[in-house]
Amino acid sequence: MAVSGQKQRPVRGDISLKKTSENGILKEGICCVIREAGDCMLDYSFSLGVAVSTLLICAVNLIYTFIQGRTDKVQNKIFITILCILTVNAMTGMISGIYGSNPVLNEYTPHVFKISRYAYFVTHTALCPMFFYYISNVSFVSTHLVSTKVRLLSIPFLLTEILALTNPLTNMVWTVDEDYAFHREWGEIAIYIAALFYYVLSFMILTSSWKVLSVKRRNALVFFFVLVAVGVIIQLVEKSIKVEVLAEAVGFTGVMMSVENEDDRIDFGMGFYNRAALNLDIGSSLKHNRRLGIIVIRINNYEIIDRLVGNGETNVISDILSDYLQSIVKRYDIYVPGKNIFVLTLYDKLPERVEQIADEMEKRFEYTWEYKNFSIQLNTTIMVADIPKQIRTTSELFYMLESPIPEDKDKGVLKGDDLNFIMRRRLVEDAISRGFADKSYEVYYQPTHYLDGRLHGAEALIRMHDRELGNLYPDEFIPVAEQTGLVDDIDEFVLEEVCRFIKTGVPEKYGIDNINVNLSVIQCMRPGFVESVNQIVERYGVSKKLINFEITETIAASDYMRLSEIIRKLKSEGFLFSMDDYGTGYSNVSAVFSLDLDVVKIDKSILWGAETSELGMAILENTIRMIRQMKKKILVEGVETAEQISLLTKLGVDYLQGFYFSRPVPEADFIKYLSVKKSEKSQKK
Repeated sequence: MAVSGQKQRPVRGDISLKKTSENGILKEGICCVIREAGDCMLDYSFSLGVAVSTLLICAVNLIYTFIQGRTDKVQNKIFITILCILTVNAMTGMISGIYGSNPVLNEYTPHVFKISRYAYFVTHTALCPMFFYYISNVSFVSTHLVSTKVRLLSIPFLLTEILALTNPLTNMVWTVDEDYAFHREWGEIAIYIAALFYYVLSFMILTSSWKVLSVKRRNALVFFFVLVAVGVIIQLVEKSIKVEVLAEAVGFTGVMMSVENEDDRIDFGMGFYNRAALNLDIGSSLKHNRRLGIIVIRINNYEIIDRLVGNGETNVISDILSDYLQSIVKRYDIYVPGKNIFVLTLYDKLPERVEQIADEMEKRFEYTWEYKNFSIQLNTTIMVADIPKQIRTTSELFYMLESPIPEDKDKGVLKGDDLNFIMRRRLVEDAISRGFADKSYEVYYQPTHYLDGRLHGAEALIRMHDRELGNLYPDEFIPVAEQTGLVDDIDEFVLEEVCRFIKTGVPEKYGIDNINVNLSVIQCMRPGFVESVNQIVERYGVSKKLINFEITETIAASDYMRLSEIIRKLKSEGFLFSMDDYGTGYSNVSAVFSLDLDVVKIDKSILWGAETSELGMAILENTIRMIRQMKKKILVEGVETAEQISLLTKLGVDYLQGFYFSRPVPEADFIKYLSVKKSEKSQKK
């Protein structure tokens, strides 16, 4: 957006204005040739039309902006300022067109032109810097115009603006000679250079923020850059075609429609920014190393409150908290990534102040909230985090928002070291990513036995030995792997290792009936799963009946029909299926047992509960009786004592698994275990 001055000629075309020698009243002296007058009038008429069009566009944009109420953010205020600058520029263009096309000039014309030219330069000099500030805010390079970086980058703008403001005294930007002809001076070149500087800087910010801006915003801003560049080039080539300001006004119409219009960023049920907006805005802040504090409020009893109100409203919590939250931060600093989660962003505040605000909020949540005819108590978890010190990626942020809070962290405001579980999660994610390259994964085996102690089979269990974190267990890294999309690779690794082990002939040599392989939710339900399993097993050429896939009760609950079809297809190929961890989920019993399962594995918690109470014993006895009636085999996990074996023998289960026999061990140790068991069996004979 380069500053474009008037032509280097008298006020109107080739018309010179002379002073009279006595009273100083301006007389018209028409110096242009009659045949050129028509061309001059045509030039000014075109300029007038362009200026009127620009003014109308700016007026419509301003009116629409105020009607929509988009005036509270810093970004909005800068946008309105830019529209006002373009409005003034359009008005100066109209003055040039009106007076320039008038063949009879009066004595006030030179003064009108002077004022118009002054207003044009003073305002238009600020246009590129203002656009730079606008891009900085949209991209979250800076959300305030008072940051140190922005102040330093404002120096060229301030210097050139001073040049324009003081020109009547210094004549460093433009001058007017005795004939009132306009002449450019070196100061205008400086303004051009400053404008180019901010234009390029804005484009660099746009490209650096490319991945963290929505497609709609990117397209609108690129459209603006291209349109303005075309307008400036046209006006530089032919100064009589003054279309630069019009191009800028049209470009900003696109910006208004795609950037200022935030309908796609608003959760209209809640009235605040939605999950997508939070992801983009925090991503932009992280990209540009913008420091901010966030306060997360999780309403733990949201569903209860929703049922309590009982009128089908979906924004009950927002209605309750809206005014209170907006008394702490501005509307545009509040996000609702979920119906029960609110995120407050606090830019450029000291961590101590953010924590103080969170502590004050915790005290408020100790009291009830009045909503219509209800007095509601909100059960909340409040977390405070510093970006980017504690949160370095948007995935970490959403992990903090949605992951279960560790039991030992169930207290007031979680902050500082309380959030180390997020840091741990990031480290685990890094370990998973480098796991295959570092060969960190290893399959362990835990044997299963018949009631008489004979070997039945084994369960394959994944372990990780990371070079930095040491030994990791599935309970910690499998949920993270599911979120990062790497769980499929891990599951395939386990299946391939089991197939390789079976191929060695060791399991068959020691009389193993089958080896259990766990299936994750994602792996089991993905398209092409059955084909993928068959390809792996057939590549090793091992018997499919030696592989028993384990699914958890919660997997079965998620999609019985689809799961039933998967089981049917794999069992037709010769594979076996077990239900793992039975008793820990919330499945419909009839639906679970409608699946074509070979074995049901009773979770260890049911066995251990039977030893501590009569109710626990009743649950164990009735569970076993029910499974027997369904004609399924029964395996009980968590066996650790001879007394438990005696109890389970009386109850009539089929298989046992637990530390009484062996912990999960690496393949080499498992082979040794098999050898010992075989020796013991031989000695008994």
